[in-house]
Amino acid sequence: MPLHVPPAPAPALRSVLAALHSPTAVSEARTPALRSVQGTLCPELPLPVHVLDQIVPSGRAPYTRLTGWRFLIRSGDRAVAAADTVLTPDGWTFSHFFEGPYLNSTERALGQAESLAPDFQPRLLSIPELYMLTLWLHSDTESDASAGTPRPTDVLVPLAPAPPGIAAHLPHLVADLLPVMTLRLSPAPLLGTPA
Repeated sequence: MPLHVPPAPAPALRSVLAALHSPTAVSEARTPALRSVQGTLCPELPLPVHVLDQIVPSGRAPYTRLTGWRFLIRSGDRAVAAADTVLTPDGWTFSHFFEGPYLNSTERALGQAESLAPDFQPRLLSIPELYMLTLWLHSDTESDASAGTPRPTDVLVPLAPAPPGIAAHLPHLVADLLPVMTLRLSPAPLLGTPA
C-alpha cells in the first residue's frame, strides 16, 4: 500500500535546501558521505519527528509532541545523509546533517511499511527513556502530521539499533508494544522486598 507522506512546512524544506547549497554547512557537517558525494543532493521523504515524553502505564494515550522534521538526503537512488529541522521563535530552521545506523534503518522500515495494509501516514517517534527510535505508521492518513498521539491500531516499527529485548524492524501494534515499553521502564523491585 502506498504511504501518505505528509508535506513538510515550506520553510523547513527551504532551510534544508539552503543548507545543502551552503559550502560551510556541508563542509562542517560530521557526515563524510555527504561531503564526498559527487552530483546533486535532494531532500526527500519529509517525516515529522515526534517525541514520546512519557509512557503512561495507566492505559491512557501516551503524550507526544512534534520536535522537528527529518528529510532523507538522496544522491541518485540512495540516501547518503539526513537533515533535521527544528521550530524556533522565527519559524522552521535547519538544525544539522547526520548519518549513521538510523539512516539505513529508516529506509528499510519505510520499504517494509509500503508492503503493509492499510495505508498509513509515516512519522518518526522517539522514545528518549528507552533510547529508541521507531517508524510510527499513523492510521489516519488525512490527519495533521504535527499533532496526535499513537492510536492502539497504529503500527510502530522499531529502528535499529533497538533496545535489548525489542526486535528491530518487527512491526507492532501500539496496543502490543506500549505495554512492553512500560514494563521496561517500571522500576525493578528491590531484592528481599515483596513485589
